[in-house]
Amino acid sequence: MGLEILIASRGEHSLVSDVHNGLHIEPDDPGQACATILQESRRRPFAGILGSDDSTVELAARVAHELGLPHNPPLAARLSRRKDLARAHLSLAGCPVPLNCLLDLSRPLENQMAGLPWPCVIKPLNLSASRGVIRADDPTAFMQACERIRRIISDSGDGIEATHVLVEDYIPGIEVAWEGYLYRGELSTLVLFDKPDPLEGPCFEETIYVTPSRLDDDTQERIRQRVAQACQAYGLTTGPVHAELRINERDIWILEVASRTIGGDCARSLDREGFNLEELAIALATGRSVSPEPLREARGVMMIPISEGGILRRVEGIAAAAKVAHIEKIDIIVREGSELIPLPEGNQYPGYIFARAETPEAVVSALRTAHSRLNFVVAPLFRVTPEQGLAQ
Repeated sequence: MGLEILIASRGEHSLVSDVHNGLHIEPDDPGQACATILQESRRRPFAGILGSDDSTVELAARVAHELGLPHNPPLAARLSRRKDLARAHLSLAGCPVPLNCLLDLSRPLENQMAGLPWPCVIKPLNLSASRGVIRADDPTAFMQACERIRRIISDSGDGIEATHVLVEDYIPGIEVAWEGYLYRGELSTLVLFDKPDPLEGPCFEETIYVTPSRLDDDTQERIRQRVAQACQAYGLTTGPVHAELRINERDIWILEVASRTIGGDCARSLDREGFNLEELAIALATGRSVSPEPLREARGVMMIPISEGGILRRVEGIAAAAKVAHIEKIDIIVREGSELIPLPEGNQYPGYIFARAETPEAVVSALRTAHSRLNFVVAPLFRVTPEQGLAQ
């Protein structure tokens, strides 16, 4: 694309040269990080600023605002990653949202449980990839879930995000993922993914995304309109948009609208000649117009679930899984010797399976068959703690 890249991160000691030689900032100190980037911009002017994940979209918006580059308003970027604030703005804009409240884990829970709906879902305020999201069907399960989430968010920094969770009514129904982008305030659809596996809890580990969606055209248009309504409520105006929604007989419900591309390596399922999501995101961040061609065949990706936690020794069956008809690629991204942590504590998938076929049904069948041929050999993990000695 004819652009030079400068990576701003806390990677001073990274073994990756582009990171080590980049700009060193502390993302958890946005004031310092913003000042450092602005100072560097005076030495070499930037064409665009792009956040790489949920934790940096707000900082990127703040810097781009200061430099007059294409950006979302910083408040809009903040709303896209803070679930409690997002719910409030959606409600004010007339979007259907589940009954919800903010709960303080640093105070006695019994005094805050009155009137909670059962089942309900407890969510950290700022985590992604379903990390820390737990369904509770009764008060006992609720107390247990809160204790698990308390440990998960304890390292979320200072302030409300490390002590509070969002509690909301459980919304039954099918779930979809919408991918698109905003250019000069106009929302365009890239793709709508169906999620054929039920996501009913108690944890919400995502597995298969497949497109084109088998929903009727009217429902797909209503989904796009709901995403547009949410973007307007947040104040988003430019850049990629990733949305998660639930659909039932009552309505279409926004679960999340993020001002970024789809997470992990799932974006590879959309790669084609002359297009990938990274180029689209960079083009939008630098003010260039985009006009991607629609996909021509059914595609899908499986985020390989973690069935057992521990130390990964090896993955068996990769060659057999790769021979399944319509399988395009199998990527195992977690190396041997790494720890596998299931949800809700974990936040990384061990790998991805990609497939293409003539129909979504053939894609889903291929992904399931390939996954059945994989075997993750895991060894127990033993930790040594000063208080307990050796513990599994």
